[in-house]
Amino acid sequence: MFQGRNILKRNGILFISLLLPSISSAGFPSSQESVPVLKQIIINGDSIIPCPVCKNLTLDFRHRDIAFDFTGTDTSTYQFMLEGFDKKWSYPRSSAFMEYTNLPAGKYQLKIRCVYKKSVAEEIMVPGFRVLSPWYSSPVALLLYVLTAALLIWAFYTSMNLRFARTQYMLEQIINKRTEDLIIEKEKTEKLLANVLPKNTASEIMEKGKATKIKYNFVTVLFSDIQGFTKIAEETNPEVLIDELDKFFFYFDSVVERLGIEKIKTIGDAYMCAGGIPEKNRTNPVEVILAALEMQDYMTNLKETSELEGMKFWDIRIGIHTGAVVAGVVGQKKLSYDIWGDTVNTASRMESSGEAGKINISGTTYEFAKDFFSCEHRGKMPVKYKGEIDMYFVNGIIPVLRDEAGRPNRKFILKMQMLKLQDVEDVIIKLFDEEAPPDLYFHNSSLVKNISSQVELLATAERIPEEDFLRLKLASLFLFTGYISDYEKPMEASLSSAEETLPKYGFDQSEIDDVKKLIMNSFLNKKESVNDNILHDSRYDYLGRIDFIKLSDKLLREESENGMPHEKKEWAEIQRKLLLDHEFITDTGKLLRSIPVEDQVSTLLSS
Repeated sequence: MFQGRNILKRNGILFISLLLPSISSAGFPSSQESVPVLKQIIINGDSIIPCPVCKNLTLDFRHRDIAFDFTGTDTSTYQFMLEGFDKKWSYPRSSAFMEYTNLPAGKYQLKIRCVYKKSVAEEIMVPGFRVLSPWYSSPVALLLYVLTAALLIWAFYTSMNLRFARTQYMLEQIINKRTEDLIIEKEKTEKLLANVLPKNTASEIMEKGKATKIKYNFVTVLFSDIQGFTKIAEETNPEVLIDELDKFFFYFDSVVERLGIEKIKTIGDAYMCAGGIPEKNRTNPVEVILAALEMQDYMTNLKETSELEGMKFWDIRIGIHTGAVVAGVVGQKKLSYDIWGDTVNTASRMESSGEAGKINISGTTYEFAKDFFSCEHRGKMPVKYKGEIDMYFVNGIIPVLRDEAGRPNRKFILKMQMLKLQDVEDVIIKLFDEEAPPDLYFHNSSLVKNISSQVELLATAERIPEEDFLRLKLASLFLFTGYISDYEKPMEASLSSAEETLPKYGFDQSEIDDVKKLIMNSFLNKKESVNDNILHDSRYDYLGRIDFIKLSDKLLREESENGMPHEKKEWAEIQRKLLLDHEFITDTGKLLRSIPVEDQVSTLLSS
């Protein structure tokens, strides 16, 4: 690009006219013939700038080949130096023509030194010129480079992030899939172990690699086998035989599972199970006999069907005994849950000493089950290695406790629940003693026992129905369990605890809902029924006791350590107001109050 000049282009040659001043200065030779004069400037070999013209040249980067053509004489010598490019003068030459190619961007000034007939060298300066930087090194281009580089870096970074995110997503999918597969396999393994071992024992083996053998003092063991099985096996097709046995045992498994009894094993035609393991309970003699009755009914119905169809029938003997056993896992590879002890041997003798189609129980089992079942005393019967033992045939459920079909009625279930109530109480007390935080100084097992005893006392005095007593007793046990897990929301936690625990003991949802309502009404201080009144008086029984001040101090300490601190005076005022506002509702509750309100308040204020 040229600036400050006239540009003409003819026949492909670019002519640029540029005015130059006449060169005359002090120190130049006076003769015009001896002074070289710039005749023309040639750019890129084809653009000619005729001189003389004036004004500096500005060349763009594409036109950076420049030649200077001076007029001179054959007797003169010339030296050139382009300031900004040359570092020293050129060697003397006879030609007055000088060319520069591929000049870098910058400002230049050409100087010429002329020696005429060995006279003193004179320097002549040609007007300067400038070569512009190429477009790709201009500020705009540099900015574009920076922006482009930034864009490329951003694109690369984004691409890497996307690739990393894609890779991470794929890895997560692989991990999730493998985790799901592991969970599925784990569930299969746990289910398989649960089918072979009790749940707690299976969990212990998976955690520790082995299971501890445990002694149980109150277990009921059942043995059963097929009468004349050896002869049946000789006369029956093996496949039919196995199918029939599998059908019997499948039904037996469903019965024992429903009643919470643990299947131990089958040996040939013998079937062995036990109640009271691994979860201890007081109802296992009754539950095992119920299972035996169902097995007996099943085999009796099967026998009747077989006789009608002219087929061979199978008859079963069942023996039951109650006592202590040791339970655990035997084997290293093929694990087996088994029980040992004299109780197992005696139960086996009960079976072998029985009769086909009969349930033979020992005198020990009879003592625990006689209130539920009609039994026929067989007298003392000789038992191998055991001497004589009292034996009884179980004829069925007591008439008053069975329905028309001979199955347990509501009275039977209620009687069973009263036994299970004691198991629930043991579990709750154990929960407070072993799992409650150490800062529960007031809401502890002692308070639970006191409330439970008070409920029993008031319910008996008020002569409430047995079903109401059962619900009240359960509500008193679960009332404060919420303080163990959630001190800020104890009511909600207590309700959850009851909802989670009671189904394990055979209580249905309507019974659980009644228990939860009693708990909720107690926390909300609602008194909608006699049951609410009894639970209310039992809960606040400590207000009328001689140790009220001691219990009040424990409650103060407990609340202080659980984020609800009180000043001593403030707490005394709260307790004073509670004493004055509270009233026992039931007549029995009023009679049982040992210390009058005034005396309690006086003692409180003086302490």
